[in-house]
Amino acid sequence: MTHPKPKINKQIPGFPVADIALIRKTLVHWYNTHHRDLPWRKSCDPYRIWVSEVMLQQTQVKTAVPYFLAFVDRFPTLESLARAELEKVLKSWEGLGYYARARNLHKAARQVVQQMGGRIPDRFSDFKALPGVGDYIASAVMSMAFNQVQAVVDANVKRVLARLLCLDIPVNQSSAHTRFKAIADTLVDRTDPGGFNQALMELGALVCTPAVPDCGSCPLALHCLALAGRRVSVFPLRLKAKKIPCHRISTGIVIKEGSVLVTRRKLDGLLGGLWEFPGGKRKDKESAEDTCIREIKEETGLDVKIVSFLTHIRHAYTHFKIEMDVFYCDYISGNVVLDGPIDHQWIAPENIHRLAFPTANRKFIPLIDPTVIYGNLL
Repeated sequence: MTHPKPKINKQIPGFPVADIALIRKTLVHWYNTHHRDLPWRKSCDPYRIWVSEVMLQQTQVKTAVPYFLAFVDRFPTLESLARAELEKVLKSWEGLGYYARARNLHKAARQVVQQMGGRIPDRFSDFKALPGVGDYIASAVMSMAFNQVQAVVDANVKRVLARLLCLDIPVNQSSAHTRFKAIADTLVDRTDPGGFNQALMELGALVCTPAVPDCGSCPLALHCLALAGRRVSVFPLRLKAKKIPCHRISTGIVIKEGSVLVTRRKLDGLLGGLWEFPGGKRKDKESAEDTCIREIKEETGLDVKIVSFLTHIRHAYTHFKIEMDVFYCDYISGNVVLDGPIDHQWIAPENIHRLAFPTANRKFIPLIDPTVIYGNLL
């Protein structure tokens, strides 16, 4: 007797359609039993889901949780976020990094309130058109808050799919997202897309982890082609990353009559809208001290002299690293004329905490000695 061949899904060559239905059912059942109790999962409020998904981009869950709780406590509604000053929003985001996320969320909230009557759009195209909302966030909010059939693709999802299907797609290749999205669109549960999306991401976070996946407890083990072929460690494929450049930076704590000078970065671009101590990149064959004096002069118009060395800071961004030498500097002469920054303040040491600073600055701020700042007044 000849048995009919299993029907194969065109988006997933070699993978039976019947397996897809079973994967959906198995994965959602596993999620309902094993998912983490995270604060944004306690509500279907699209605003809270939106905030959480913005925070979770480039940020681990354990880091995002306290920020999320503090953020929605301070800005409990979209309207309250829209009314807030950007400075307060950035301060609430301080330390979370990737500050363009906060600026765009604030800008989008104002746009929704001013142009859409305060109602978060439930159409994928309308929501995706908001500042800072890409395919991932739009898919996540539409599926989780509005039960729309949209698949989400993040790093966890790519890893699970790569192993499940033995996909020869490097996850960091520019075209990878489109190809993984097409496959995820095929798999997503049509009746509970939000639950399925969260289940797939949760599986990657808890079981199908990067280094040591727990295949023995994986609900999809019977369907996993990489496990069947003993090739779990091979996937996901990844192109060799380029070497990350390192920039040498000098920064000055400029002291004048018991206050220190801080400047504010332009609102767009890296660390936009944050305050920082003035300084910049070192030139070839230039000493750290000379760099500090030159950069402060170019950036603020002030003449200063080095008093003493404070500390050396190392910090990594996504595409580069910095090594920063920090100096105490005495003001000598000049009036502040900014070239680059959009604002400045002379601020007492005890008030520094009121402003939002980049993480690299926050690493040395606790080391600032008020007695050095106030020394010439004693």
